[in-house]
Amino acid sequence: MLDIKQIVANPEEIKKRLALRKPALAEQVDEVLTKYDAYKKILARVEELRAKRNEMSKSIGKIKKEQGDAAAQEAMKEVGKLKEEMTAQEAALEPAKAEIDNLLLSIPNLPNEKIPVGVSDADNPEVIPCTIPLPKFDFTPLDHQAVGEKLGILDFEAAAALSGSRFALFKGDGARLERAIIAFMLDLHAKKGYTEIMPPVIVNENILIGTGQLPKFREDMYELLGEPKQFLISTAEIPLTNLNRTRTVAEAELPIKLTAYTPCFRKESGTYGKDTRGLIRNHQFDKVELVMLSKPENSYEMLEQMVSDAQDVLKTLEIPYHVVELCSGDIGFSSAKTYDIEVWMPSENRFREISSCSNCLDFQARRMGLRFKNAQGKLEYVHTLNGSGLAVGRTFAAILENFQQKDGSVIIPKALRPYFGKDKIEAK
Repeated sequence: MLDIKQIVANPEEIKKRLALRKPALAEQVDEVLTKYDAYKKILARVEELRAKRNEMSKSIGKIKKEQGDAAAQEAMKEVGKLKEEMTAQEAALEPAKAEIDNLLLSIPNLPNEKIPVGVSDADNPEVIPCTIPLPKFDFTPLDHQAVGEKLGILDFEAAAALSGSRFALFKGDGARLERAIIAFMLDLHAKKGYTEIMPPVIVNENILIGTGQLPKFREDMYELLGEPKQFLISTAEIPLTNLNRTRTVAEAELPIKLTAYTPCFRKESGTYGKDTRGLIRNHQFDKVELVMLSKPENSYEMLEQMVSDAQDVLKTLEIPYHVVELCSGDIGFSSAKTYDIEVWMPSENRFREISSCSNCLDFQARRMGLRFKNAQGKLEYVHTLNGSGLAVGRTFAAILENFQQKDGSVIIPKALRPYFGKDKIEAK
């Protein structure tokens, strides 16, 4: 959430920055300012009425003494009228404030001033080139779905019969490989100082408001029936970042580094007909997430560290990848700056996103009341960061595609063999 004081103090600068995302966002800022002016007028009237009431209440004794009971009774009636109007005006304050808060919840974070300007992923520049050699095949490589089905480790027909389209069923060595990838990633991140968490995958509505999924992306969330309103998580960023909500953490605790494996759930609204094959865009998928809570002055340095930590998964597995920086029109709702790590997919002859690492600055912390006390004893909002470390299904897909062999088998990356238990998957 943006700071209303910052918007009021620098409206044109705020509108200019938000316009880098989408020009129409400037209109939302104007709407906030209009509502805020109305709120301030109500507040000023309440304060004016309160002052008059207090002044008259104090003078009633003097009026009675100098002008008699009748004059005092009239003064008391006037005090009553002031109180009545004040009560009505006070009742209008709460809904006026709620309107402003609801508008602020729908406005995205300000993009960093130095990120590339653009409108889509076509405008995202490469910032770290691929240094791992691309695989060379003396045959036409298959996509991961075909490889997995031929090996009998993926069964999309069975998944569809159970749950509908865009679900996957892993079996045999497929289930074993998915589990091995998760354990490998968690161990790697634990060695880098991340504390492993196993959070619930059902959260309350206010938790999703805290990280910015609500109200903006309600249509993409799986909402459960009944009360209170609860949702399946779309990423472990949601419970991990909210673990410290409403807290004032000690400065010595920062940075806080957390990692978690969870299943994730997304409706993928608006992606009809896009990536319907395989593991790239499913309604349920596995992911290992990274979250950091940082002091403001260190957050961009921590973002670079997070990107490095996520890259190390692919480096260790020796899977080709590169890194791009997202342009102003492509960054997520809560992010000020984002890097995408993209893995090489031979069947498509291109790189595909496998991790997004973002610095949200104090945007999420304001929404969830997460602060720390600095060295001067002043309360500040922490900066929150999150990133995939990595999307497990996409890592599974990349292994099948990059390490497939002419005979249909798949070589297991060396770093993964202690977790998987053998060096190859072969058709039975």
